[in-house]
Amino acid sequence: MSLPPNAPTPDPRPTLGAPDDDPHLWLEEIDGERALAWVEAQNADTLAAYADGRYAADRDGLKAALDRPDKIPGVTRRGGLLYNLWQDAGHPRGLWRRTTQDEYRTPEPAWDVLLDLDALARDEGEDWVWSGAASLPPGHARALIQLSRGGGDATLVREFDLTTRRFVEGGFTLPEAKSIPVWLDPDTLLLASPLGGPEHATPSGYARTVRLWRRGTDPLDAPVIFSAGPTSMVAYGYPDREASPERLVFAERTGFFDGTVSLGDRSGPKTRLDIPTDADAHWHRGFLAIRTRTPWEVGGTTHPADSVLGIGLDAFLAGDRGFQVLFTPGPRRALQGFFWTGGHLVLSILDDLKAVFPVFTPSAGGWAESRVAGLPELGVVSVWSMDGEEEESNGDLMVAANDPVTPSTLLTTRPDLAAPTLLKQAPALFEADGMVVTRHEAVSSDGERIPYVQAGPPGETGEAPVHLSGYGGFQVTNLAGYSAVLGRLWLAKGGTRVVANIRGGGEFGTRWHEAGRREGKALTHDDFAAVAADLVRRGVTRPHRIAAEGGSNGGLLIANMLTRYPERFGALFCTVPLIDMRRYTKLLAGASWIAEYGDPDDPADWGFLQKISAYHVAEAGKPYPPILIATTRRDDRVHPGHARKMAAKLQALGYPARFYEPEAGGHSHGKTSAETAAFAALGAAFLRRAIGWEPEVAGT
Repeated sequence: MSLPPNAPTPDPRPTLGAPDDDPHLWLEEIDGERALAWVEAQNADTLAAYADGRYAADRDGLKAALDRPDKIPGVTRRGGLLYNLWQDAGHPRGLWRRTTQDEYRTPEPAWDVLLDLDALARDEGEDWVWSGAASLPPGHARALIQLSRGGGDATLVREFDLTTRRFVEGGFTLPEAKSIPVWLDPDTLLLASPLGGPEHATPSGYARTVRLWRRGTDPLDAPVIFSAGPTSMVAYGYPDREASPERLVFAERTGFFDGTVSLGDRSGPKTRLDIPTDADAHWHRGFLAIRTRTPWEVGGTTHPADSVLGIGLDAFLAGDRGFQVLFTPGPRRALQGFFWTGGHLVLSILDDLKAVFPVFTPSAGGWAESRVAGLPELGVVSVWSMDGEEEESNGDLMVAANDPVTPSTLLTTRPDLAAPTLLKQAPALFEADGMVVTRHEAVSSDGERIPYVQAGPPGETGEAPVHLSGYGGFQVTNLAGYSAVLGRLWLAKGGTRVVANIRGGGEFGTRWHEAGRREGKALTHDDFAAVAADLVRRGVTRPHRIAAEGGSNGGLLIANMLTRYPERFGALFCTVPLIDMRRYTKLLAGASWIAEYGDPDDPADWGFLQKISAYHVAEAGKPYPPILIATTRRDDRVHPGHARKMAAKLQALGYPARFYEPEAGGHSHGKTSAETAAFAALGAAFLRRAIGWEPEVAGT
């Protein structure tokens, strides 16, 4: 992506020497007239360059695959019925519906439709996107439905009657905000919402207060019964439905990885749970499980990070610290999470990236150990409770298993069963005959071994068109699963797909995350570049045949591949990205990520942040590969200004960087299958052309 001849003098701003001299700040005005005119011109140029016949065929084929009527409907059980949001070609926004367990097991279940979101959007003239529903146990006759305009995180809330299938006239309603409403009883909600003035909102735009909202009253006049600190991330509350008398739980997240939990009642919190601020605690039927994030010295014992400890809840509240140690990590044996169901505690463990699920059943006699049995050992395996409400759970589990070339299988089981039962098999969405899945390891800049999974044709030709992706942040585990998008747009055309397990993620627990957090964030980018180099070393491909893609925190990764490792890639697709590390805390939810990245207003933190702020590092005269930067206008999590400004600066430096921004989609690639398919097909068309690979249209 070299500079064109006779180009105007490049504008290098902003620079590391003058990080606040930013000529592109006007692009942060999301709906500003000048900014929108720039966006529309950029969109037109990008579509004119890449939206050709092959793009259209890919887009339409992918949409048809995403809309297949035989795909698996995901369900959650509430009050004995299974609920699902279904999207297809005829219902792109979705049908909220339910059925019985027996009916769900049939090849074509009969569904009871509760709400047609497409009809609602049409009747009200709004761009409604489903954001979830919370029904009131145990009867589940009323629900709080959350609707987003265009797919953003902020939602409206409306009370819905599941018997009449209508919104409740005069019922609980909230205007658009990042609210967390929770049922206490048919006439009372715990309301965490930033609505009502600055004193109710955190710097990240989330709720700072919890209010007791009674039916028929103005939510803004509801009494505040809990407040978080002025610099905290969010506050919220919920009832402990198993406790008698009534017990409420109040949570304050002081940062992304820290917070406090207190027990109380409708007058507010009374007792703070005596656990470290970075620990997680969940209790069920009188027993408490605690996961440590950092070493915890308690009761004369030091428990390492990522341990899981068990104890009776009443005993713990009374001061007992005689824990039963349920799990301790190993170098490559890491906790991914845990949950309660039907009196059982289920742990999710990755043992050298292979999933295992120990189960502990507590009683007065101790914690009996078993395991969810009969599950696949390879690929991506997930286990979760069938029940949406923990107090209604009976131990029934759902299991999904897939890998990059094998579509999902949905099973059901219980902790006491020897083998699961097949529920549904997803259809193949692309032709995968002859493809193989292999695992490899690269060596990063500091000698750490970085795993990656490769899928595609066998053998090393030295010319493979490679799609490489990664994430590397917030302790999010990024495993290589089945993807209709990459399957159809890359693998089925003869390409190779690679997923990198870089540091900053959770693949090997907190130590893996900590190595790639704050000062270590640059290491996550070194890891990714090391995987690209290893693909060349192994004879799989050459640098100019590697196309890399990442979104959100992965967009920060891709932007740094442009500025730090341009020689290792042939093309880059940077989506809904975080890029401007000087101003990210001032844009939308950015302040909530200081624990992950650091504070740019602290000179010490800016000392390392500036090195990964590609917006400031980018300069003229570098051998940058072609890049397409894409965002969505309704992303209210990562500000679209990041993507806009980076594209504008690269163009001001003389590079032919591409930009694309559809209006809707939120922090994703689209709210419907049509939008997702268009976004993905455009990105794939750009990447394939940029690395010199234009295969025939393929895919079943």
